[in-house]
Amino acid sequence: MEEKHKFTIGIEEEYQIIDVESRDLVSHVSKIIDGTQSLLHEKLKNEMHESVVEMETSVCENIKQAREEMYSLRRNLVDLAKKHNLRVSGGGTHPFSDWKLQNITTKDRYDIIVNDMGDVARSNLIFGLHVHVGVPNREEGIRIQNIARYFLPHIYALSTCSPFWEGRNTGFKSFRQKIFAKFPRTGIPSHFNSWADFEQYVNILIKTGTIDNAKKIWWDLRVHPIYPTIEFRICDMPLRIEETLCLAAIMQCIVAKIYKLHQQNISFRNYRRILINENKWRASRYGIDAELIDFGKEISVPYEKILDELLEFIDDVVDELDCRKEVEYAREIVKMGTGADRKIKVYNETGDLKKVVDYMIYETEFGLF
Repeated sequence: MEEKHKFTIGIEEEYQIIDVESRDLVSHVSKIIDGTQSLLHEKLKNEMHESVVEMETSVCENIKQAREEMYSLRRNLVDLAKKHNLRVSGGGTHPFSDWKLQNITTKDRYDIIVNDMGDVARSNLIFGLHVHVGVPNREEGIRIQNIARYFLPHIYALSTCSPFWEGRNTGFKSFRQKIFAKFPRTGIPSHFNSWADFEQYVNILIKTGTIDNAKKIWWDLRVHPIYPTIEFRICDMPLRIEETLCLAAIMQCIVAKIYKLHQQNISFRNYRRILINENKWRASRYGIDAELIDFGKEISVPYEKILDELLEFIDDVVDELDCRKEVEYAREIVKMGTGADRKIKVYNETGDLKKVVDYMIYETEFGLF
């Protein structure tokens, strides 16, 4: 791989802020952010709800650097929360919290969104994982986006971690995406012929007063309008750090492999969004228990076989990127179950959603101390 294209990684995680007694969400993000030391403070951000804190890494050269930074950041965040008699947790939704009782962050950006979308915005009490992978340029980024869309359900199934919503077992392994789908400009992106084609789309929306900038395009995958990256946005916030690192490494490898194919003038078939959406639905409903559609063979295939094919597809770039350990952890996720599977197991054994929250906190701190 050419030296100048390192496929850097940046990871953004959205954590739940939990009261130690009630195990409910609490609107205390200011306590955490205002109480941080300068180094951690730069890595934390508000989100729309005050019961969410976003933590982001630096631009990392490789997954090993991301690993080191993530362990340090999460350890410091957990310690800081405990000093305020709070806990932080992963997971795509809180099992029983009521969005109507959570405060909205006072900020112009969020005021505009809430004024524009009302309860669609207020009820968007969800927690995601966003991963940025560096791309050589935006033209190449659009080409990569067109192909990488196919693999979004494969990645998404591994991340599923939101089976509960407002005290109910929803029947989905990831209900978070169903909540977010109420927003405009979400989901699998369309195919674009070029960066100019994408810009024309954005300009029409800006010209007509639909959006004021391209950051209000919230697709599951997007070439970032500001940073030289392609951003994966489909995943639930996982519980364990190792799950986050696994997902980020697979995303990095997919981008690098598609770029490598382009450099060799090898094409990969483009599949229509309406077909990819069928696999996304299955991943949302069943997670790694899903059968995903192999569109080439026109058959449904067990997820484990789909994962084998994905890992085989990226295998020739894994060692170049030095992330085999992280990528292979996908098999461990299949073995132990996703966050959704494990949380459902706790609930089935205890019948107590507070015990589920206890488990979420435990898993978020797993391996830190």
